[in-house]
Amino acid sequence: AWKAKICVLAQWISHFTRRRTGIEIHPGAEIGKGVFIDHGMGVVIGETAIVGNNVTMFQQVTLGGTGKETGKRHPTIGENVVIGAGAKVLGNILVEKNVFIGANAVVVRDVPEGSTVVGVPGRVVAAGGRRVEGISLDHTHLPDPIAKSLEVLQHEIDVIEDAIKDHRGSIDAKKKN
Repeated sequence: AWKAKICVLAQWISHFTRRRTGIEIHPGAEIGKGVFIDHGMGVVIGETAIVGNNVTMFQQVTLGGTGKETGKRHPTIGENVVIGAGAKVLGNILVEKNVFIGANAVVVRDVPEGSTVVGVPGRVVAAGGRRVEGISLDHTHLPDPIAKSLEVLQHEIDVIEDAIKDHRGSIDAKKKN
């Protein structure tokens, strides 16, 4: 109805289904085949969003704008994408095919094919099934600055003790002569 310029009918259908399901899909959004919205309450899909085939979205997902763009201002989602609960995909960005977006991620940049995105802001943590190296959060192997300082101090003490022994040895040798 929206593309046929029957805007009032399209808006009425959108309003009715939003009240009935809790899912708000703008009549201008393009939705592919096989799209599955699981526990859809709170899902919002903006006017210029494009959703590819076989996309799965969970509750509270937003495909929205950032408020900065005109024209195309919502994301384009490729095929076979899974968008976790509470995720926000914002702006005129491209999420390529076979992507996983983690729960509550906030994605504001393009996402390459076959990636996994998590966090706020969303960052790629896996690509093509392989983990992407980033900042290590393994704090069990961090250097111990106190232990390093103690090692340096112990080395300096050893050097001083050796110098004192050498000095005493030379004094004892002079006393014997």
